[in-house]
Amino acid sequence: MTEAVAFPQNRTCPYHPPTAYEPLREDRPLSRVTLWDGRSVWLVSGHSAGRTLLSDPRLSTDSTHPDFPLTTQRASAVRRRRRAALLGWDDPEHNVQRRMLIPSFTLKRAELLRPRIQETVDRLLDAMEAAGPPAELVSAFALPVPSIVICDLLGVPYEDHDFFEEQSARLLRGPTGEDTEDALAQLEGYLGDLIERKRRKPGEGVLDDLVARQLKDGGPDREELVQLATILLIAGHETTANMISLGTYTLLRHPERLAELQADPGLVPAAVEELLRFLSIADGLLRVAREDVEIDGTIIRAGEGVVFSTSVINRDAAAYADPDTLDWSRSARHHLAFGFGIHQCLGQNLARAEMEIALGTLLRRLPGLRLAVPTEEISFKPGDTIQGMLELPVTW
Repeated sequence: MTEAVAFPQNRTCPYHPPTAYEPLREDRPLSRVTLWDGRSVWLVSGHSAGRTLLSDPRLSTDSTHPDFPLTTQRASAVRRRRRAALLGWDDPEHNVQRRMLIPSFTLKRAELLRPRIQETVDRLLDAMEAAGPPAELVSAFALPVPSIVICDLLGVPYEDHDFFEEQSARLLRGPTGEDTEDALAQLEGYLGDLIERKRRKPGEGVLDDLVARQLKDGGPDREELVQLATILLIAGHETTANMISLGTYTLLRHPERLAELQADPGLVPAAVEELLRFLSIADGLLRVAREDVEIDGTIIRAGEGVVFSTSVINRDAAAYADPDTLDWSRSARHHLAFGFGIHQCLGQNLARAEMEIALGTLLRRLPGLRLAVPTEEISFKPGDTIQGMLELPVTW
């Protein structure tokens, strides 16, 4: 074992794990890391061990458990108070919540949404081209694409996007715990009011379906509805927006790989899968052991915290040859960017469709796309939140 590494840390390069994580790669599959509050927990860095442990019901996602690990002070301000919908529940309660939502996020449903996603992407690129270069790609394209799509799917008015995008950013990157708590309260208050309006005047959307189900059979209750709406709205736009912006930046920094996609658009689905592996933007899945768990000769004791570093797991040379290289020809589908087991990302089919259409269309319509400023002037997000670009100035 090496001396414990602090987790999380900022990336030096936005598409590579922090250089300080190198000892974690050497000590696979398990290491000890230190969190912000000085607590020592297990960190999983091996691909095989990650899949095994994420499927183990003895590891819990209940953030109200007194020993649950939290990687930031602001997360502790809200997660200790109550369990988050979907993310904070174990089976059988988790299964009940997930089954309510599965029909809205199947592969078939995502495929049916492709024409509407394409229309959204084309409309945004039309506006970018009409305004002319340069453009700030996050605000003009990467963020609006998933925001419009998830609003349409859920039945949330897109005209309110400035409000919920701002509150989501505060929730995920706010400077203090108080800021995080206030952002969550603002989001839940807004969605609670929206749900009440849907009771009086139903529309079309996932939230309308959930309200109708509540009125019909008595579940889920109002608090659960609001929590589900909050997690779906945040996850539905934040993660995909970051993948589109950081994916574009990564391609612009790898011109050989970019040229391959422009020469053969049929490679885009494979490229999206490889970018999901390579970027691993949601780095730090959290669990607490309810019982002793043995893995590869190491015992995780009951009450110990467990963190899964997807950025390190997805660079495991035992699972991927030359893992630090972008390779469209590799089979990357078994990556853990969406997690694994019962808590694997519910919206992954939709996210893949959005990324394939957004990146594929962007490269086709703007073949001369390039950075508008030197790389050292481009800011990206800190390591204690979802990874991505704060801004991405481009020209063409």
